[in-house]
Amino acid sequence: MPSGADALKNAPYFLLSTAGRMMYTVRDCGRDDIGMTEIFLLKLGELVLKGLNRGRFEARLTANLKRRLEPHGRFEIYSLQSTVYVEPIGEIDGEAVFATLRRVFGVTSVCRAAVAPKDMDAISERAKAYLADALNGARTFKVEAKRADKTFALNSPQICALLGERLIAAFPHLKVDVRNPDVLAVVEVRDRAAYIHTAAAAGAGGLPVGVNGRAVLLLSGGIDSPAAGFMMAKRGLDILPVHFFSYPYTGIESKNKVLELARIMSAYTGRRQVMVVPFTAIQETIRGECPERLFTLVMRRFMMRIAERIAADSGCGALVTGESLGQVASQTLESLRVTEAVCGLPVLRPLVGMDKEEIVSVARRIGTFETSILPYEDCCTVFTPKHPKTKPSLEELEAAERALDAEGLIDGALAGIEKCGG
Repeated sequence: MPSGADALKNAPYFLLSTAGRMMYTVRDCGRDDIGMTEIFLLKLGELVLKGLNRGRFEARLTANLKRRLEPHGRFEIYSLQSTVYVEPIGEIDGEAVFATLRRVFGVTSVCRAAVAPKDMDAISERAKAYLADALNGARTFKVEAKRADKTFALNSPQICALLGERLIAAFPHLKVDVRNPDVLAVVEVRDRAAYIHTAAAAGAGGLPVGVNGRAVLLLSGGIDSPAAGFMMAKRGLDILPVHFFSYPYTGIESKNKVLELARIMSAYTGRRQVMVVPFTAIQETIRGECPERLFTLVMRRFMMRIAERIAADSGCGALVTGESLGQVASQTLESLRVTEAVCGLPVLRPLVGMDKEEIVSVARRIGTFETSILPYEDCCTVFTPKHPKTKPSLEELEAAERALDAEGLIDGALAGIEKCGG
């Protein structure tokens, strides 16, 4: 019986490790329809529950996958039996592709799988080669078979028994553990081929970005708004970040921090362009003309007006904020009401019922937390009132704003917008 290394060497498909990166090359296996060493299998979640519009969701997912994989090389992407297949064409960095696929919304799990002809001898040899590293480092294993192609001669229990025997013969140190194995060896016999892999890794879940339209995200440099953008992108929204910049009260480091947050978020949202709105003139005018206790609320109302104008020009159907009920003075129930009163679009607040610990958990998960806590303040900290109003009325906000040329200030800010990022 050949060793794992010998099987790997002699297999018609093989892996080549170069400088710590797994690169994949192809050798002829005598089958025109099986032409890759490794394939990525993506399992879908909510999409499979869709009815007549399921095709629209799958088409959007495929388009998102193609766009996200462009930096990694060429791929063929297709869907069969509620599974999306991603076939590399040529050399790729498998680890980088795997990480990218795990962050695409609409995918619940991702497998890196070897491909074999639908023949038990071929499946066994491929499994011994492909799983050699994992099995050599394990003490126990379990085989799991899924026979989607019912014309295959063996049923699932028979596949498990035969492959288990052959793996034990090749790796005699192994023992079977059906409850808590160190390695789960999975064989899926499908229409085109058999696929061999270990346990699937969790994907991002949710719905493909864009299936539920587009929305403006009011993106600050804090912890909350990137988490809010992530959560709404997971529900299928294409997010357009808008940042309000108050130079020189906030420095260029503050803007760069927000651009970095957008870059980190783009691993999930797929886009990183940020609309940077010059906000200094508006804040200085508010400070000079409005009661101090209302300053933050008037400022927030201007942000909402400007964001809505950007939304109208960009095909967005909603605004997204990182507000959480009662977290600060401007997020009391009364404050939220008067802030959104200037908007005709829906204001989505995915964090509204979450406490800070829960929000921080989301930020850590998506990788924005460490950047968010860098000590560069944003415009929300400029001219902060000592005693902000916590239970404002709409009438007093509207009265305070009568002293301002709201349309002129908004037009000036919109004229100075800078589009940053790709």
